[in-house]
Amino acid sequence: MYPVATSLLRRWHRMLGLPRQSPPSWYRDGLREELRERQTATTHWQRLSETSDVLFSISRASFDGFPICRLPSITGHSHVLVYVYMLAKYTSRWTFYKVTAMLFRALQYKLMREVVNPTRDHKLDEVASFARQLRRLWPLFP
Repeated sequence: MYPVATSLLRRWHRMLGLPRQSPPSWYRDGLREELRERQTATTHWQRLSETSDVLFSISRASFDGFPICRLPSITGHSHVLVYVYMLAKYTSRWTFYKVTAMLFRALQYKLMREVVNPTRDHKLDEVASFARQLRRLWPLFP
């Protein structure tokens, strides 16, 4: 990976500020789950989305200090699109939760650090129940 791309991803992960997970096998397990979901994707958009999830899993593990495999190079048309989609998708989710916390005056909204998909109701309970109302108002959710 190019140093500029690595630097950009490092800054992006710092901005997201996601907590380091334990045990380290959490990262491998997450990657396996994302790879299974990628294999079952049928449409172009599903494959793009699931591939971005795979890249996110790899990059998060790497930047959290638990590299599980090498990130694909950003060069090449298909990889650039996946990286751009990943950045937009996860930044949008991160922003969604930040705005939700601010709108509902969460006491420590600055500490809100989450990127799980709020359309998966079983994951919403891990974050905040009030996000259900706000997600109807959040346009263009990836």
